[in-house]
Amino acid sequence: MTDKPDLGALFGATPAETFLGIEKCSDPSRAEGSSAFIGAPGATPYGSVGAYCRNAPDALRKATSSLTANVDRHNFDLGGPIFPTGSRRAVDCGNLPFDEADFARNREVISDTVRKVVGSSAVPILVGGDDSVPIPMLDALAATGERYTVLQIDAHIDWRRNHMGEEYGLSSTMRRASEMPHIERILQVGARGIGSAHTDDYQDAVAWGARFFTAHDIHRDGIAPVLDLIPEGTEIVVCTDVDALDPSLVPGVIGRTPGGLAYHHVLDLFKGAAERGNIAAMDFVEYVPEADIDGLGALTTAGLIAAAMGLIARQDSHSGET
Repeated sequence: MTDKPDLGALFGATPAETFLGIEKCSDPSRAEGSSAFIGAPGATPYGSVGAYCRNAPDALRKATSSLTANVDRHNFDLGGPIFPTGSRRAVDCGNLPFDEADFARNREVISDTVRKVVGSSAVPILVGGDDSVPIPMLDALAATGERYTVLQIDAHIDWRRNHMGEEYGLSSTMRRASEMPHIERILQVGARGIGSAHTDDYQDAVAWGARFFTAHDIHRDGIAPVLDLIPEGTEIVVCTDVDALDPSLVPGVIGRTPGGLAYHHVLDLFKGAAERGNIAAMDFVEYVPEADIDGLGALTTAGLIAAAMGLIARQDSHSGET
């Protein structure tokens, strides 16, 4: 046998254009699901590297194509089907337009779409794209009048004032979040190795009140110390840069760094956040399909997105299961 076995054929899957084969949503202001997958190819890329994650949303959709016939089967990550009986399923809003030259317009499109999805009572799951795409998502949440805890899961702290003269790039995401009045708490999990941050950037973050749990901390102490800092009932935004995971799980990133988090570290952070408060928005960024190995990173990331959809379906007021 020379051809790679087709898992989708084994499971009876049919080709699908959406993540997990879920329903398409062409109007984000009418996103009638518990959550909405929003593909964001880019926002504010640095000129030196460009929009290097622009193909990620479609690659992650493709990674779930073999499971389209199995969505209703038992998912052991969740203890039941992704979407329990009586719950609203997620919807897929497709990919947002991306302009190579007009970065302000890219941010505006992301913010506007997130506001529409939130207004329709669905939880936005923004799938990038590089780590500049969460900035307009976070900014859009100001319109709700709520205050938020940001749970960032990332190998890097993203507290640069600017990088290469750009204030809205991927190295400044948490710095920009800290400047938003509706962001009251930032918990940062998974830092390791060397990134773009200088020591004074880290010191600024600590002075602001950000709390850090390095990858080593998590391997040594587990995730309980992180969850202990999430107040009961708070609104939570989970920002996941997939380079937080060990490169043995997600090799498809721009800068592989050993010693990353395990799949279940991240999954349990999602579960713990959902138990402590209300997941109001999520993003998954920095997956680079062209750097992946045999689709492993796509499979890992897609599994986490699917689990996140299931957790949100369970917290949704229309769900028959808590």
